[in-house]
Amino acid sequence: MPVTSRQVPLETVSTRVEYQLDQGPGHYRIGLIALATDHATERDFRNMSPGDEVAVFVSRVLNLNPCTVENLRTIAPRLTEAASLILPGTRLDAIAYSCTSGTVVVGYEEIAAYIRAARPGIPCTTPITAAIAGFEKLGVRRIAVLTPYIDEVNQPICAFLENHGVSVMSLRSFNMEDDTEMARLPPTAIRAAALEADHPDAEAVFISCTAIRAAEVVQSIEDALGKPVVSSVQALYWEALRFAGCETPIAGFGQLMRI
Repeated sequence: MPVTSRQVPLETVSTRVEYQLDQGPGHYRIGLIALATDHATERDFRNMSPGDEVAVFVSRVLNLNPCTVENLRTIAPRLTEAASLILPGTRLDAIAYSCTSGTVVVGYEEIAAYIRAARPGIPCTTPITAAIAGFEKLGVRRIAVLTPYIDEVNQPICAFLENHGVSVMSLRSFNMEDDTEMARLPPTAIRAAALEADHPDAEAVFISCTAIRAAEVVQSIEDALGKPVVSSVQALYWEALRFAGCETPIAGFGQLMRI
């Protein structure tokens, strides 16, 4: 039936419902800044969520391939605008920047400064600083490392960890440059590589990079190795939850998510 145009506008009638505004969705609110090419972080945050009391609000930031030190440096100045787009003018309890290597190359303080230029006073977490906090919580000082990166990115990662009191006992990598290809690494391959990367003197295994689907196999790797496994996305979400005030233990994604 064709829709006919009205000659006289329909009157809008105010509802008679009595109400008070509440705080909106999410008792705990996390702002997530993901790379434009990120396939994993939003999905993993959703899968690890303890429930509807946690709400994640996402902004994207442009990044360039290949994943090199030079290209990683270009991301940081764009973080202010990305942060400004997450619920402007309303409450956020924590902001998570989902780039491990980008934080290492630029430095945490500079990353946090760009974010706080738009959203001052909000705790900021990154994968590498969250992982280091996680190792401290777990009582871990010696680790084996698995990454997807080329060596010019691997070496700053290891140096950052060592400079923050975490000794790297072994380093394995898929040696990839394109993070869209990193996203296509099967979780089964990540699991097998993590088992291969382990070292007898390592107290835990760290799987670096938020581009890869490691969070879903963390528990399986822990079960096989009998030691903690920390991944970039898992650690990022863990610390974002804690910064937001959520202490709910989450099963199925490694020891870190239960403490």
